[in-house]
Amino acid sequence: MSMQNLLVELFVEELPPKALKKLGESFSTVLAASLKAQGLASDQSAVTSFASPRRLAVHVTQVAAKAADRSVQQKLMPVAVALDASGNATPALLKKLAALGADASAVPNLKRAPDGKAEALFLDSMVAGATLAEGLQKALDESLAKLPIPKLMTYQLSDGWSDVKFVRPAHGLVALHGSEVIAISALGLTAGRHTTGHRFEASVSPIVLSDADSYANQLAEQGAVIAGFDARRAEIVRQLQAAAAPLGLTPIEDEALLDEVTALVERPNVLLCQFEPEFLGVPQECLILTMKANQKYFPLLDAKGKLTHQFLIVSNISPADASAVVQGNERVVRPRLSDAKFFFDQDRKKTLESRVPGLDKVVYHGKLGTQGERSERVRQIAHAIVNQLRMATVPYTAEAKDEFEVLDAKAQQAARLAKTDLLTDMVGEFPELQGIMGGYYARHEGLRDGVAIAIEDHYKPRFAGDALPRNHTGTVVALADKLETLVGLFGIGQLPTGDKDPFALRRHALGVIRILVEKNLPLDLAALVESALPAFGELIANPAEALLIFMQDRLAVTLRDQGYSAQEVDAVLALAPQRLGDVPRRLEAVRAFAALPEAASLAAANKRVSNILKKVEGELPSAVDADRLLEAAEQQLNAALAQIRPQADSLFEQHDYEASLRALAALKDPVDAFFDGVMVNAEDPALRANRLGLLKNLHEAMNRVADLSRLAA
Repeated sequence: MSMQNLLVELFVEELPPKALKKLGESFSTVLAASLKAQGLASDQSAVTSFASPRRLAVHVTQVAAKAADRSVQQKLMPVAVALDASGNATPALLKKLAALGADASAVPNLKRAPDGKAEALFLDSMVAGATLAEGLQKALDESLAKLPIPKLMTYQLSDGWSDVKFVRPAHGLVALHGSEVIAISALGLTAGRHTTGHRFEASVSPIVLSDADSYANQLAEQGAVIAGFDARRAEIVRQLQAAAAPLGLTPIEDEALLDEVTALVERPNVLLCQFEPEFLGVPQECLILTMKANQKYFPLLDAKGKLTHQFLIVSNISPADASAVVQGNERVVRPRLSDAKFFFDQDRKKTLESRVPGLDKVVYHGKLGTQGERSERVRQIAHAIVNQLRMATVPYTAEAKDEFEVLDAKAQQAARLAKTDLLTDMVGEFPELQGIMGGYYARHEGLRDGVAIAIEDHYKPRFAGDALPRNHTGTVVALADKLETLVGLFGIGQLPTGDKDPFALRRHALGVIRILVEKNLPLDLAALVESALPAFGELIANPAEALLIFMQDRLAVTLRDQGYSAQEVDAVLALAPQRLGDVPRRLEAVRAFAALPEAASLAAANKRVSNILKKVEGELPSAVDADRLLEAAEQQLNAALAQIRPQADSLFEQHDYEASLRALAALKDPVDAFFDGVMVNAEDPALRANRLGLLKNLHEAMNRVADLSRLAA
C-alpha cells in the first residue's frame, strides 16, 4: 500500500482576519479527522495547519493511496422473521440479502446471535477500502461544510451561470499525494499543483509545487509567503522585539492584535514610526486604543509603562526604501490622534454631574428602565453594602463610624457619576474606554480622593485575570454595579442558557466572587443579594434562590479551575458557605485533613451518620441524657465529644479551620468503637432517641468546616 504525505490547499481572496486562525484550525482538523476515520490516515499521522490571508492548507503525513478492506457485520433481521418453521430462508430474508448484493447461497454462512430478548441473523462481509480520491473528496467536502464561517458570500463562477457560496471567492485548489495530483474538486475548482505567492513580491507566479513536502519552502522562497500562521506570528514577535530593544522600549502586549495582524500579512516587515509628542497629553488609553483598533499598530511603552510617541507597524511589503511606507502610516494616524485629542478637550468642558440628567434619556433595558434609574439603584445598593460592612465591624469605634460615613458618601457619589461617561464623545467613539474616561474626567474636576479611582474601577474585574478595584470605594461600587446587573436580569428572567450569555452574567458573577474571596470581605452572599432587592421595588420578581444557585455553580467551576479536586469543592460548598472569603481557607483545611491517617475512617463514619440521620422522622433531642448511655462505647464517644468539641469549635470561630479539623481527628477511635459495639436503632424508643441525639451532636461537630462525608470513597 503506497504511503505518502498529503497536501491540500485552497487559495482564496483575502479572508476575514479575525476569523483566519479558527478557519485554518478547523480546515485542517476536520479534513485530517475524516481521513483517519476512513482508514486513509492513522493516529500516527502528523497534521500541520497552514493559514495565511489568501490560503487555507493542511499537510498530513503517512496517508495511504487506498484504505485497507475491512470486515463488517451487519444485522439483518430477527431469526423468527428470517427463517420459517423448517429453517429455510423466508422471502423477507432473501429480499434483504439481494439489497445487500448477496443471494440464497449466503444463508448457511449467516451468524445467529442474541439481540435483546430474541435472536437475530447477522451477515459478515468485506467492504472495500476507499481510494484516496474518494476519501479526500469526502474529507474536503466535510471540512468546507464545517468551517466556522462568520458570514457567507455568493459569487459567480467563470462560466457566468453557476453561483457558489463561501466565505470569499476561491481561485485555486491543490491536492498532492507525494508528487501526484489527486483528482478532487470543490467550489467549482479542480485540483492541481499550481498556487500563487505574494501579490507583489513573489519571484515566480504561478508556483508549481513539486510535491507535498515542498509546500512551505517553495512558498517562502518563490512566493515570499510564510504560510504557517504560528510561524508568521512568531516572526512578527521577533521583529517587534528587535525593533523596540535598541530604543529601550517595549511593544504593547496584545494577543488578539497579534493574531489579527498575523492574519493581515503574508510576509511581515516591521517598521518604526512616530507621531507628534503633543498628542501625549491625551490619556494614553485613548491613543493606544485608536492605534490598535483603527490602524493595527503596536504602540511602544517606556520602562514605566508610559506611552511614547513612537510605534511599530507591520507592513506586508519590504521595499528597499521604506520611507514612503513609514510616512504614509504616520500621515494616516495623525487624524485619528487629532480626533482623540478633540474628543478629550470637548468632554472636559462639561462636568460629570451636569451629565447625570442625560442618563434618564438613555435606555438600559426595556424592562429595567434607563441608565439614570440604573445608576440610582447602584447608589442604593452601594449604601446597603456599606451598612453591611459597618455591621460586620467589631469593635465599632467612633473612628470606624467616621470612616464609614466618609466611605458611604464617596461610594454614593461614585455610583451616581459612574455611568456619566457613557454620554461623552470619547466613550461614544470608543465604548471600551467606559469607566476609564470617567476616572480621567473626575480627576480633571478635582473630585474628592478615591472617587475618581472608584469611577474608573467600578467595572473591574472586566475579564478573567483582570485586576480588582484598588480602593474601598471602588470595591463597594464594583460590587453594587455587578449585583444590580445580576439581580435585575435574573429578576426579569434573563438567565444565561447553554453557551449564550448576552449580558455577560457569568462574568459579573465571577467578578462578585473574586472580590469577595480575594479581598476577604466580611459579607454574606445571601445577605448581599437580599440587600439589593429593595432598590428594584416591584420592578422584578425575587430571584434570590436562582441567583444564589447560579453563583455557587460559578464558584465551584472557578475553584476546580484553580486546582481543587471535585471532592474537596463538593465537601466545602455542600454547606453553602455565605462568606466566600472563608472558602479558600476551608478548602486548604479539608485538603490537610484528607491527608491525615484518620481521615478515611472518619469520612466513612460521617457518611454513615448522615445516612442514619436522613431516615429519622421528627425532631431529635438537642441534649444527650448521660444516664441513658448504657454501653461503654457510647459513654466514651460522648465523653470524647464533650472534651474535643469545645476546642474544635473555638478554633472554628477563630477561622483556624485546619486546626479545628485536626482536633476532630482524635474522635476516630471512639467513633469506630461506637459503631462496632452499639446498636443505634434499639427497640427502646428513649434509648434509640438518645443514641440518635449523640450522633446528631457528632454530625454537627464534624461538619462545620465542610461536609466530610463527601470525602468518603
